[in-house]
Amino acid sequence: MKTKAQKGVELEKGRKLLAGSEALIFADFSRVSNENLKKLRKTAREAGAEFLVIKKRLLNVLFKEKGIAYDVKQFGGSVGTIFSKGNVEKISGPVYSFFSKLEVLEGGAKDMWAKHILGAYDAKGKVAVGADQVIFIGKLPPREVLLAQLLGTLVAPLRSFMYLLQEKSKQAKT
Repeated sequence: MKTKAQKGVELEKGRKLLAGSEALIFADFSRVSNENLKKLRKTAREAGAEFLVIKKRLLNVLFKEKGIAYDVKQFGGSVGTIFSKGNVEKISGPVYSFFSKLEVLEGGAKDMWAKHILGAYDAKGKVAVGADQVIFIGKLPPREVLLAQLLGTLVAPLRSFMYLLQEKSKQAKT
C-alpha cells in the first residue's frame, strides 16, 4: 500500500503527463511480462508517448481536476495509461503493433493480446474512443502508405488509357 506522499508524487507525475497529452490509451497489462512492459515503455517513448501505471482512483482524481468526464473504473483489472503528445491516430499504430506481436499463450486466441487495449480518450476533441476503434485505427497502414495507395488508385485508369492509346497508335502505323 502506498503512502500519501507516494500517491502525491504519482499524482504530480500524472498531472505533468496529462497537461502535455492530446490522447490517452488505456491498456490492461495483466499477464504481460516485466520484460515486455519495458518494451512497451520503449515503444511508447519512440512514438512520443509515456506509459504510466497509476491507480484508477488516482487517474479519476486527475480527470476530475481537468474537468474530464471519463470513468476509468469501468475497466476491470490492472490498467496502464499511455499519455501521448500526438493524437489517437498517431499512437494507436505502435500500441496495436506491440500487443499484436506478443507471443500467444498456449490455448489462447490469435488476437488475445489486442484485447488488452481497453480504449482511449481524445483530450483534444474531448471524446472517448472505444477499444474497437483504437484497434481498427491501429491496424491501418501509415499515412504515407495510404497516400501511395490512393495515388495508385487515381493513376490506374490514366495508365490504362495511355496503354490503350499506345496500342492504337501501333495499329495505325501498320
